[in-house]
Amino acid sequence: MIKTAITVSLVAQAKGGPFVFWDGLESACATSARLGFDAIEIFAPSAASIARPALHARLKQHGLSAAAFGTGGGWLVHKWHLTHADPAIRRQAREFIREIIDLAGEFKAPAIIGSMQGKAEGEVSREQALIWLAEALEDLGAHAQQYGVPLLYEALNRYETNLLNRQLDAAQFFEKLKTANVKLLCDLFHMNIEEISNAGTLRACGRHVGHVHFADSNRRAIGFGHTETASVIAALQAINFNGYLSGEILPLPDSEAAAAQTIKAIRQHLPR
Repeated sequence: MIKTAITVSLVAQAKGGPFVFWDGLESACATSARLGFDAIEIFAPSAASIARPALHARLKQHGLSAAAFGTGGGWLVHKWHLTHADPAIRRQAREFIREIIDLAGEFKAPAIIGSMQGKAEGEVSREQALIWLAEALEDLGAHAQQYGVPLLYEALNRYETNLLNRQLDAAQFFEKLKTANVKLLCDLFHMNIEEISNAGTLRACGRHVGHVHFADSNRRAIGFGHTETASVIAALQAINFNGYLSGEILPLPDSEAAAAQTIKAIRQHLPR
């Protein structure tokens, strides 16, 4: 069964970015539950920043799950990423992600590698960056396996990375790894820039699809742009997707309205 989630950011440096809730976990949980979401997706500055017993209690109180935990705080706060020229920074990036995987695993949720993948620049060629990325995904994907959850990799658009921009390219990259525990996070915003057909791409990627960021063409809630949704939902059903549709979107016109539009758009195609 396809499930629903909405994003909450706890990273001050991300202010203005595509996350719906910004006023703490309690407020986000209360509003998400009231609107009918199944889970929240959490973007934290570090694993240590999360009070785990308190989060367990909040989620239980509101009948919610944790859909996923982002790792981009490592980039925004520290400027670490997995393909940096400096090996010490690459190690710090990997350890930061490993700690988020451990945090997420406690909540039976996957961690997301998006901006922490980095890009080829300066003395680092794309070929070298992809070698380092593969090594990191092998290591971190295997680490996540102990928790029974995948590691999620997000193929970002060309303006954010020059590594893997198209979903099928990323899926084929995974097939060269020894671990089978790395899955795609398919973000419709990025896909609207890079793909010929969102639905066709999802069907082609099939078993590799692990999570979906449900965002319209303008990074607002679905229904506030021009993304065609029915074919996307049909494609996900055709590949037997049973993960989350998660609203990683701009909080426009405000957080609650963006969240309400997201759940409304999902329920138009997936009534309870």
